[in-house]
Amino acid sequence: MCSTLLRWVLKPAGRPAVNDHIDRLRRALADPEGASSDFDLNPGHRPPEGRLLRPAAVLVALADGAMGPELVLTKRSSALRHHPGQIAFPGGKQDPGDPSSEATALREAHEEIGLDPAQVELIGRMPTHETVTGFAITPIIARINGPFTPIPETGEVEEVFRVPFTHVADPARFRIERRIWQGQWRAYYTVPWGPYYIWGATARILRGLAGRLAP
Repeated sequence: MCSTLLRWVLKPAGRPAVNDHIDRLRRALADPEGASSDFDLNPGHRPPEGRLLRPAAVLVALADGAMGPELVLTKRSSALRHHPGQIAFPGGKQDPGDPSSEATALREAHEEIGLDPAQVELIGRMPTHETVTGFAITPIIARINGPFTPIPETGEVEEVFRVPFTHVADPARFRIERRIWQGQWRAYYTVPWGPYYIWGATARILRGLAGRLAP
């Protein structure tokens, strides 16, 4: 069960500012170019061309907050085999029965955090992001309408929390760090918020979105 639940009350006073951000997002997503990858900062470590990538999708969901829009993120369970304890969007691999990336993102968000698809207003999608683990992730940008109390899936999600969207939409908030992975130095984006270390594919997708929104 999640260790910390922040307040999930939508404030009507914040709605005009949120609408402004939604309008900016729609304009920013109109450009179909800009696919990203975990290799953007490490061009010398790219895998062979033409490798088979598994389709996946994540929900980049904004909820109304007292001070404006807030991004919904999860902390993965520490018991998971892959990426334990990391910060992630709700989402996962595309199932054969999913008719679209949007359907995948909505299904996964319902399973992981209890988000009713009927509450979700789809805004658009970003170009795919290729991960070092062989996934092609499609980020689906959306807005959560109405009050939402998350119900974390105990086997996968340790915590659900929110970050002010203005924080992750500002390119100046991002920094590049590096660590040794598989015997080689690898660089990656980070955009920390409080006790949450947001990095890797999640930070790279957000950095791409911030770049689109920048003047």
